[in-house]
Amino acid sequence: MNARIYNERGSQSLGNKAYDILVKRITRLEIPPGAVLAEIALVNDIGIGRTPVREALQRLAMEGLVTHRIKRGMFVSEVGYTEVQEIYEFRRIIDSAACRLAAARASAAHAEELMKIHHLLLEATENNDIDAYVSANHEYYRVLGDAARNSFIEETIPRIMNLHLRLWFMISVRLGTWHSIAEAHEVMTYDVAKAIAERNADAAERAINYYISQRQEDLRHAMG
Repeated sequence: MNARIYNERGSQSLGNKAYDILVKRITRLEIPPGAVLAEIALVNDIGIGRTPVREALQRLAMEGLVTHRIKRGMFVSEVGYTEVQEIYEFRRIIDSAACRLAAARASAAHAEELMKIHHLLLEATENNDIDAYVSANHEYYRVLGDAARNSFIEETIPRIMNLHLRLWFMISVRLGTWHSIAEAHEVMTYDVAKAIAERNADAAERAINYYISQRQEDLRHAMG
């Protein structure tokens, strides 16, 4: 294999690893909003080279989890009332469209996969396995995006998932547990999967919008 190709792939792999580590820490509030993200400190902390760490930070900046301030550096993006409103407004638009299109275009395999992932979410909650829960949650929305058969929606959903996941953890901190919010999420994932299987676009959209509205209200209280 060409050495240049190998090095590029190696860099991409390490960049993904650095990204995954930073996403986990930021979304779970281990690195809080407003925290400084110094490249050298991160390199020493996570043991990955400077180039992959820089690539990961640039990717996070594109997703909105990191803010680049000229002459000051990189910071974890703040979470204010305006940002919360905008995230939930955008999610309502994208998720509603995804549900309606999926109800019209999904294959039987899509509907079965969504219900299967719903049961994985239940299992993760029962086992108190937050890592498995987050992984299954990402997979649920990936399948939903694929079922909508719209490349723009399919590409957009993952880009906003981590922003919403951080809000999810903020609500969980306020409640003292992630289980109660997970239960509401599981009701939604079941209702959406069932509605898509039945080709009921109104029911699918109604289920996901109700869930988003409830989480928005939870966060409003959490932020005082």
